Amino acid sequence: MSDRPLPFAAHQRVCTRDVDEAEARVGEALGRYAVRPVESGAHIDACMTGIEFGEVGLYCLHYGTEVLITPQMLDTHLLVEVPLIGTAAMSHGPERIVSTPGLACVLSLTRPMSVRWSAGHCGLFTRFDRRALEDQLGRLIGRRPDRPLTFSLGMDLTRPPARSWRSVVELLRREAETGGGMLEQPLVARQLEGLLMTQLLMAQPSNYIDELRNGHRRVAPPTVKRAVRLIEDHAAEPLTVEDIAEAVGVSARALQEGFRRHLEKTPMGYLREVRLDRVRAELAVTDPVAATVTDVAYRWGFAHLGRFSLAYRQRFGESPSETLRR
Repeated sequence: MSDRPLPFAAHQRVCTRDVDEAEARVGEALGRYAVRPVESGAHIDACMTGIEFGEVGLYCLHYGTEVLITPQMLDTHLLVEVPLIGTAAMSHGPERIVSTPGLACVLSLTRPMSVRWSAGHCGLFTRFDRRALEDQLGRLIGRRPDRPLTFSLGMDLTRPPARSWRSVVELLRREAETGGGMLEQPLVARQLEGLLMTQLLMAQPSNYIDELRNGHRRVAPPTVKRAVRLIEDHAAEPLTVEDIAEAVGVSARALQEGFRRHLEKTPMGYLREVRLDRVRAELAVTDPVAATVTDVAYRWGFAHLGRFSLAYRQRFGESPSETLRR
């Protein structure tokens, strides 16, 4: 990959010219597979970097030459690969595409598959634990999935929903590369992990996409009240709209509709207000020498400090630092 460092360069997983070592080490992260150079006598120059948090992994991989890749079928995880450089001719069951930096591929890995990477190809992989992703799907639709989740192969990254998904990946990538600290905060990391899974489920056509986009029932006021109590009692814990919906026995879409109809806000909007109130209460009694606004904001799940400060000022008429100093 030219002379530029790979993404996640500080988190190197393997760098080798040995095919067997590459298959073993890369396979630990992305699943067992076979790789062979296309040109007779050519040698690979494999390098993979990456990070893992929760049930998600982000990796960057290149081989330095044109290669044929044959992954083994498995049902433990799914992969999304975005070419950063080069192309990949992909065959996945009956589907065939040529993946480019504008067309990612979503690999369910439950069908026979073969891949031909161009020379110089470099891929950015997102790995999802299948059970965690299907649990997230269940929370969104309000029931346990009754068949394995499968996606269409090609993801058009020029479409707004896919661009939104990619932007979350880039946020995580920047955090990993700059040591921003968000991934070290369990509450924030859990929210980002859930957002990444939800964005994929809503953006990419799958065998559940119609139910995800259209199917929900109306939520009665008592259910909304139970959700409100749950939010207020567990605001300090990692919470997503899917967690709340599952706890009160409805789909995430139905809960969203119920909150809008009865409270004129979203569940996460209500949670944000509760957390802002808790942050203000904590800042009011905190010694400025013992803690910072950033410490308190992260502890209550606010990952973007600029948006947090703006929301705080809009709600309370002063900045968080003014509350802390006073």
